[in-house]
Amino acid sequence: MAKQLTSRLSKKESPHLKRFYYPLDTAVEKPFNWKQMLRLLGYIKPYRKTYLPGAMLVMLISTIIRLVVPILIGKVVIDVAIANRDVGLLTQLVIGISLLYLVSYLANMFRIKWVNILGQRVIYDLRKTLFSHVQRLSHNFFDKRSAGSILVRILNDVNSLQELFTNGIINLLMDLVMLVGIVVILFVLSPPLALAVLVILPIMFYISTKLRRNIRRAWQDVRIQKSRLNSHLNESMQGIRITQSFSQEQENTEFFDGVNTDNYETERNAMKKSAYFGPFVEMSNAIGTVILISYGANLIISEQIEIGTFVSFAFFLGMFWEPISRLGQIYNQLLVAMASSERIFEFLDEQPNVEEKKNALEYLDMKGNIVFDKVQFSYDEDRIALHEISLEMKQGETVALVGHTGSGKSTIANLISRFYDPTSGVVKIDGYDIRDMKLDSLRKNISVVLQDTFIFSGTIMENIRFGRPEASDEEVIEAAKVVGADEFISKLAKGYETEVEERGNILSAGERQLLSFARALLADPRILILDEATASIDTETEVKIQKALKTLLKGRTAIMIAHRLSTIREADNIIVLEHGRILEQGNHQQLMAKKGEYFDLVKSQFQMLDAL
Repeated sequence: MAKQLTSRLSKKESPHLKRFYYPLDTAVEKPFNWKQMLRLLGYIKPYRKTYLPGAMLVMLISTIIRLVVPILIGKVVIDVAIANRDVGLLTQLVIGISLLYLVSYLANMFRIKWVNILGQRVIYDLRKTLFSHVQRLSHNFFDKRSAGSILVRILNDVNSLQELFTNGIINLLMDLVMLVGIVVILFVLSPPLALAVLVILPIMFYISTKLRRNIRRAWQDVRIQKSRLNSHLNESMQGIRITQSFSQEQENTEFFDGVNTDNYETERNAMKKSAYFGPFVEMSNAIGTVILISYGANLIISEQIEIGTFVSFAFFLGMFWEPISRLGQIYNQLLVAMASSERIFEFLDEQPNVEEKKNALEYLDMKGNIVFDKVQFSYDEDRIALHEISLEMKQGETVALVGHTGSGKSTIANLISRFYDPTSGVVKIDGYDIRDMKLDSLRKNISVVLQDTFIFSGTIMENIRFGRPEASDEEVIEAAKVVGADEFISKLAKGYETEVEERGNILSAGERQLLSFARALLADPRILILDEATASIDTETEVKIQKALKTLLKGRTAIMIAHRLSTIREADNIIVLEHGRILEQGNHQQLMAKKGEYFDLVKSQFQMLDAL
């Protein structure tokens, strides 16, 4: 069904499908990576002196008791107490075995408690490490991946390791100890009978190894399909207004059905392959039981073993297949963990394109003098965004970047903030190559206000304070007053404590932009970048902001990117860009006098206004 739907949508050349079905997440055929598994288990290391020793101790106590009880029942209760009709000894044994089971119960209770605490702490540490690492990755990383696929790694892939850490590892050790103990005891009790009942093991081992590759690949496919499903869900929720505007709800639902079906089919396939192991163990158990009854009875009749030994064998044989069955489940957990850990470590091993040097310097008192020295930059090999740009932005100047879409305006702003590094050339601030400086030191001195501003869930006070968490309430309110945001905030029922919800949906576009102005200005930057920052603000509000900016930009270097040329008339220097090259620069009067590209841009905008 999914393939039919995919094929049908492909014929329609759905843009969603073209983008969505060629992700970076692909199944990779690799052998089981024990080095990677050891790396994963390394997250237990911080707890090797706390929860882990206690869990292993009570696990050993419980396992030893389980191994001792069948011997007591077979060799002592049956062959001694019952055979000799010793009621006193039988009573003591019943009480003793009952106490052993009580101790085993308490040991298991503490084991479950401690391994769950251990597992939850490891998952917490792993998710925290992954999130912190992703926060530090360069913009180039996010350019190539959807938000949904990143969320899958941090949420689903980390969650899939939970069962391994909370139960799998300790159960694996417990079952291995149990199996080794049972095999040793069986051979001590009766080597011929032990060989007979364990003859099925080599066949079982051979078949199980044949299943590994298919099962592991199946769980890889599950992770990939979950990533695709989450990516589509995230994209659909983010773009719901566009979907409804173009009445594409039905097609979006059909596409989701295809993705959801793919997810269902891959998970069903993985579960089906994983389920093969259980019935196979049951069949092995049945064969072993038949061998025990037929061959064991002959040994009893020929008086080669006693009845108590036969009973102990029956106990141990039942116990033997139980850990083997669990080992199959644990192996499935390992396969799931391997598929998830590959994807997690792929992110953790990702290095920022923008790297901070080990001996990086720190801006102690940034002035804001910016120099581009023959800077060239490409987002990819086929598209050069800047062609050996050389320019200077002096401390305290307001510099405007103008030009058509794709001329390189936002690229220059991105390079100043060092979201990307130049392909060649140097960007300097106060005479220092910004690649030699600490990233935090650089970015704390720069505030950016975008056209599509982002408002976080929380209160208005928290949003304004985002760039400077230590700011007082009075400083937050003062920043809001300066940019004219206090006027609408004061009218809200809870004022600055109003919850703005996800992406600030309760606010208008202009109100969100005013909050972003207040946020940027509260951070007290040396460099202020306004990237189409007044595009969503009405004319009346824009006038207020322009007045405020005259005071706020004093002593700061400001870079203004604007299509609305009326907002940059007062700029000290206007740089006109075209296809990544500087065509001309100067103030408004100088450029108008030249009657060049800037003159044509201004003229065309006024003609458009006149036409309206």
